[in-house]
Amino acid sequence: MALRAMRGIVNGAAPELPVSTSGPVVGAREQALAVSRNYISQPRLTYKTVSGVNGPLVILDHVKVFEGTSGIDAKKTSCEFTGDILRTPVSEDMLGRVFNGSGKPIDRGPVVLAEDFLDIMGQPINPQCRIYPEEMIQTGISAIDGMNSIARGQKIPIFSAAGLPHNEVRMSMWLDLMFHFSIERIITPRLALTTAEFLAYQCEKHVLVILTDMSSYAEALREVSAAREEVPGRRGFPGYMYTDLATIYERAGRVEGRNGSITQIPILTMPNDDITHPIPDLTGYITEGQIYVDRQLHNRQIYPPINVLPSLSRLMKSAIGEGMTRKDHADVSNQLYACYAIGKDVQAMKAVVGEEALTSDDLLYLEFLQKFERNFIAQGPYENRTVYETLDIGWQLLRIFPKEMLKRIPQSTLSEFYPRDSAKH
Repeated sequence: MALRAMRGIVNGAAPELPVSTSGPVVGAREQALAVSRNYISQPRLTYKTVSGVNGPLVILDHVKVFEGTSGIDAKKTSCEFTGDILRTPVSEDMLGRVFNGSGKPIDRGPVVLAEDFLDIMGQPINPQCRIYPEEMIQTGISAIDGMNSIARGQKIPIFSAAGLPHNEVRMSMWLDLMFHFSIERIITPRLALTTAEFLAYQCEKHVLVILTDMSSYAEALREVSAAREEVPGRRGFPGYMYTDLATIYERAGRVEGRNGSITQIPILTMPNDDITHPIPDLTGYITEGQIYVDRQLHNRQIYPPINVLPSLSRLMKSAIGEGMTRKDHADVSNQLYACYAIGKDVQAMKAVVGEEALTSDDLLYLEFLQKFERNFIAQGPYENRTVYETLDIGWQLLRIFPKEMLKRIPQSTLSEFYPRDSAKH
C-alpha cells in the first residue's frame, strides 16, 4: 500500500491543480471546502511522479512536505493535492491559547472555530498606506523606555546569546521545538503573524508578536536549502535568506484606516556571541534597531542585562517628547549615553594606569558608571517602572556631575529639571 505525503503545498503552476476563475465568492467557497471537505468521499488529486527522498524533502516539482519523511519509499509514494495554498484558521477565540508549530491547539482546550482561513504568507502592505509609528509602548524596563523607546508598529529585535535571560516573558504562543521538523519550523512564525494580522486589522487590536528563536528558523532554512542542493551563501546559509527574513519582519506596522497594529520583537541568539554572524547581521539591516543583551552584565548579576551602548531604536525620536512622554526625554537619554560611554573609557584606562592617575572628573564618571548599572539598568524582575520614574532616576544620576559637565542638555532644561526639587515634574 502506497505511503502518502499528506500535507504538500504547491509552489508553482501544475496542470493537475484546479484553479478557480469565478471570482472571490467561488474562491471563498473553495477555500472553505479545502479545509472542511471529507477526503474519504472527496479524495484529493494524486500526483504519482515522486523521484526521490532527500532529508526533509520529497523530491517533487514545486512541492514541500510539512511532516517527516522517515519511512517514505520514493517508489511507492504518491502525493495528494488539496487544490489550495496553505491557509490557517483564525479566530478571536485564539487569544490566550497555546498552539504547536502547525497551528493545532496543544493546551487541552476546545477546537478553535475558525472565523476565516487566511494565507500564511500574508498580504503585502502598500507602502503608501503605512502609518509612521509615533506612539510609545511602555515596557516598564528603564533601559528600553528611557534610552531605546519602542514605538507601536515597530520591528526591533533582541540580540541575545545562549544562556542569557531573553525568554523570561509570559505570553500566548505558537510552540515549535527544535526536534520538530525543519519545514514546520519555517511555517511557525508565519502562522503566528497571520493570526496577528487578523487580530490587528480585522479585530482592531494592538498585537505584540515575539518570535523566538529566529536563529532556529534560519538553521531550518539552511537545512532545507542544503537538502534542495542550492548554492550556499555565507556560512552555508542560502543566498536568499535576507529576502526570506524580510517577508517575516516586514509584516509589522500600522495601516491607514485600521485602528490595530502589529509590533514585532524577534529574539535571536547570536552563535558564539558573534554580532557579525549572518543571522543578526541581516536582521539588523531589515529591522529598526536592536536591543543587545550582554553576557558581561549578566555575569555581574545585573538584570535585565541590556547593554545600552550597542542598542538602538531608530523610531525612538518620533515616539517621545512633549505630549507623548516628557519634553526632557531625548535630552536625558543623550546625556546618559554620553556619560556611560565616557565612563566605559575611563574604566578601561583605569585598568592600565591605575585609579591614582585618574582626574577628579574621571572619578565622577566612574561613580556614574557603577550607579548607572546598579540603579538604572538593574531592576527587579517584577518591577514595572513608568517612563516618568525612569527619567527621574536618570536625573538623580546626572546630578553626580556639576551642570557645566552636562553639555548635551540645553540650559533651559537644566534650569527646570536639574534642581533637587524638580522630581515633582
